[in-house]
Amino acid sequence: MPEIIETNICIVGAGPAGSTTSITLSKLNIPHLIVDAAEFPRDKICGDALDLKVVRVLNNIDPSIVQHEFQTNDFTSSMGMRFILPKGKHVDLMCHNENNEQLLNQPLFYTSRRTNFDTFLFNKIDKQTADVRTGCIIQKIYKEEETWILEGKIASKQIIIKTRMLIGADGDHSIVLKHVGERTINRKHYAAALRQYWKNVEGINKKNLIEIYFPEKYPFAYFWIFPLSNNEANIGFGMASHHVAKKNINIRKALDDIIKNDVYISHRFTNAEVLEQPKGWGIPMSTLNRKAHGDGWLLTGDAASFVAPNSGEGIGPAMLSAYIAAHYIQRAISKNSFTGNMFTNYDKEFHKRLQSEERLYRFANAMPASVFVKGIDTVLSSRVFRKWFTEKEMKRWLVTAYTKPIDVNF
Repeated sequence: MPEIIETNICIVGAGPAGSTTSITLSKLNIPHLIVDAAEFPRDKICGDALDLKVVRVLNNIDPSIVQHEFQTNDFTSSMGMRFILPKGKHVDLMCHNENNEQLLNQPLFYTSRRTNFDTFLFNKIDKQTADVRTGCIIQKIYKEEETWILEGKIASKQIIIKTRMLIGADGDHSIVLKHVGERTINRKHYAAALRQYWKNVEGINKKNLIEIYFPEKYPFAYFWIFPLSNNEANIGFGMASHHVAKKNINIRKALDDIIKNDVYISHRFTNAEVLEQPKGWGIPMSTLNRKAHGDGWLLTGDAASFVAPNSGEGIGPAMLSAYIAAHYIQRAISKNSFTGNMFTNYDKEFHKRLQSEERLYRFANAMPASVFVKGIDTVLSSRVFRKWFTEKEMKRWLVTAYTKPIDVNF
């Protein structure tokens, strides 16, 4: 006989979105079930950058996490960004005050292998409030009146989950999305990316600046070098899918071409050691405006296509959407209703936090390729832009991440 579990809330997926939903629900004293098909630790293909959205969510959960627990070898602090322009010019952006002192003496980014970060976050799930089931493969989802039924297995044991509220936090290939919506890929709002780990890449900045290169040969794409601990680096290449299709670009060959032949990059890999074959994944961007709520269900993170479109950053938006989702669930429980009208503004509450980036993405992708390349060069070379960005925008990011609570409106 299968094991039958009855719960008010079931989270499918225990990556950054699912774990953050669970951690936040526990902070709100809300019991729940969380399941994941994998056992931790497990790898997840990613750029491995943790932006200030990650820091802000963790600071709203427990400020000691970033302050103390990020000071281990699993995390590398980065004090800013280095842009490498199409013609090879370097533009470094670091946040300083008028005395050239690092603002708040806090990093703008951290980097961490997803194997380490996801396990770190997963281990913070409060098992006194959360029933955690890993190695749990969900095979079928359907609804009977107001109850979701999930059928699956753990090892060879069958399991049936009955829940009033279903949260999809199971990534781009979400089984929850498959049953509550439609997973269609719109290439204008989707990107393809590759990751490859290397060791001993030359020229890494002492302040571990994350590096982003805009190769002239591949407009609407970028190549990255993100420093990690142990003299390792996450190397990658990403490009919007409609440009990949339009130009018939093989992104694996493009990555290899840049590493081996690019005049501004290849010399840095002469004595470097490759640690793996390139691994690819898809990036579902927030400009799709996928519906992320309904009667008795919410989607978070990649399952909701909540990836920041310009940077391709998914971890921070996933955790932010999870934090918002948990508070919407708290409200639904207080009113004893999981109908769709309880979550009407959930999508809007998330998108308003990325609206400027979404506008910029739409604007940039409407440009001809030559104009885009010229625009990147002109803007990042501008002293006026750099002064505004480092003295105003970066300062705002840091102050928000370290001092401002996340206000969730309904």
